Amino acid sequence: MDAVKLVRVGKEFKGIWVLEDVSISLPSGGIYGIVGRNGTGKTVFLKLIAGLIKPTAGEVWVDEKKLTKETPIPDSIGVVIEVPGFLPNLSGYKNLKYLASMKNQIGDSEIRKAMERLGLDPKEHKRVGSYSLGMRQKLGIAQAIMENPELLLLDEPMNGLDEASVAKVKNILLDYKKIGKTVILASHHKDDINELCDKVYEMNEGRVIPK
Repeated sequence: MDAVKLVRVGKEFKGIWVLEDVSISLPSGGIYGIVGRNGTGKTVFLKLIAGLIKPTAGEVWVDEKKLTKETPIPDSIGVVIEVPGFLPNLSGYKNLKYLASMKNQIGDSEIRKAMERLGLDPKEHKRVGSYSLGMRQKLGIAQAIMENPELLLLDEPMNGLDEASVAKVKNILLDYKKIGKTVILASHHKDDINELCDKVYEMNEGRVIPK
């Protein structure tokens, strides 16, 4: 079964085609790497799969369901794209508690477990507004995994992380793969891509090309 399928997808912004005629199928249960220079469309590619933006042309399918106006967001997805946005006056735990309440699928134990896997203390009262970049990134990844989604989309997830935290994230992604879940990872770090990914694609001039 394909976790993600794009059929002749294009995306245009103000007359400029960032992606053009992209067709790709990614089977479930793998880690897929997306590489390319800044501005080549990696983030746009991930946002299309997440349902955060709509294609100008073509079709986006996630878990064999087409994303449409009626069903714009995939059912089971965790996303870290760009700098995670949180309520600055709340603690990390309270931010995740608030976000979890929107779907009401998980309880306190799942939130705490996700934070602890990233080395964050759920009992800490420190406001997110005073978090370092690395702490915000870890909280963003905790938010992405706390509901145990079938698909993870991660845009430069290792940004701002120390060596120990990078190792934690890598173990989380490999654990996801072991239980049949799917990860799409965009990264500038060749070591991360080479170590984690089953298959790597390069973004180049609006196309997605297998490496």
